[in-house]
Amino acid sequence: MLGLLKEIANNYSLKMYAFCLMPNHVHLLFSPQEDNLYDAMRDLFSRYAKKFNWKYERKGHLFGGPYRQAVCLDDSYLLAASLYIHLNPVRAALALDPLSYRWSSCRLYYEDDAPKSFIDPDFILRLLSEDGIENKERYRLLLKQSSELETAHVLEQEDAIERFRSKIASMFPSLFKMVNKKKQIAGFSGIDLPGIEELEKQIEAVGKEHFHSKPESRKAKKYLIEQLISRGYTRAEIAERLGVSRKTVYNILKASQ
Repeated sequence: MLGLLKEIANNYSLKMYAFCLMPNHVHLLFSPQEDNLYDAMRDLFSRYAKKFNWKYERKGHLFGGPYRQAVCLDDSYLLAASLYIHLNPVRAALALDPLSYRWSSCRLYYEDDAPKSFIDPDFILRLLSEDGIENKERYRLLLKQSSELETAHVLEQEDAIERFRSKIASMFPSLFKMVNKKKQIAGFSGIDLPGIEELEKQIEAVGKEHFHSKPESRKAKKYLIEQLISRGYTRAEIAERLGVSRKTVYNILKASQ
């Protein structure tokens, strides 16, 4: 899998930031540079399945279904995603600590003399750089503290990483405030979205209005709905988040077109 992943990353111009290979699934954190994500993932998993089936003399599908994806448009979410990925072996009781698990990119984030790799940890580690404090030192601290948190599994709970991020942010509020000011993803993608804390405050404020029909109120709701859509939420998830029906979400979007 690692050999194929390196080849696919090069062939499809994927900037790889983190990975963790588990016994029955894999977590990947990367940024596509071209509009080719579907082709890249199809190539990766179909070639792996073909080699696996040949090696173990088996036939048929290897993977239970299509891959699932979440879009990282927030720096603190990106940081939390990398921590979540590296903690997977500990959560699954495959290792006592993330560094001892062989099949992840954790060492690249943890060790000061880590070798060069097709995985680039610097984009995320730069989020933790300030006042001359070593960014890997901060990452080690975050990894240690977050390993003590109870977290859900993204395959069972789609907002597991967001909930995980909120817990870490509450433990290190000043650090995450600094991270959110970096705007690295905004500079890289050209898309500057408000931080999740700011968005949560706006959602709470709108909730107190009980969805009045004033034009300025509907405009605020439309903005929140669009922000949540841009983060990969479905209409049903947005309706639940805002405490309204899916029809209300649909009507607000339709009325503004």
